[in-house]
Amino acid sequence: MQLPFFVYGTLKPGGLNYARYLAGLTVEELPASLPGAALFSPGPFPFLTTEPDLLLPGDVAGGTLITVAPGHYPATLPALDRLEGFTPGGTRNLYERLALDVATAQGPRRAWVYVAGERALRLIRAGRMRRVDGGVWLAAPGLS
Repeated sequence: MQLPFFVYGTLKPGGLNYARYLAGLTVEELPASLPGAALFSPGPFPFLTTEPDLLLPGDVAGGTLITVAPGHYPATLPALDRLEGFTPGGTRNLYERLALDVATAQGPRRAWVYVAGERALRLIRAGRMRRVDGGVWLAAPGLS
């Protein structure tokens, strides 16, 4: 299933990993958001969660909906999975890849979203990651 990707961290246009993994491979990039989601960060990159116990009323994560050109998709999906530490069926994933509906100005769109894996969720619950205020990741200079 060749879904677009909802990106909210270093894969956003202008980000370090956008340049490495997505630049020149996309056919559409739209502002998007994911209601009922929050961002947390240990420092140089964020984690997204939709876990109810970690959300505040009105939480929304902002990002970009990126559609990869069909000819590049077969190589891009596994490259992004490796970047995000995701293995289908894996039990020690850094992130999990889920198909979720994200909001765009043109209406809801189904997309792949990398969400915090169990280890990251444990750190968030232990207070070891800071909440990203406003739900929009703004990397520190040099870490975009």
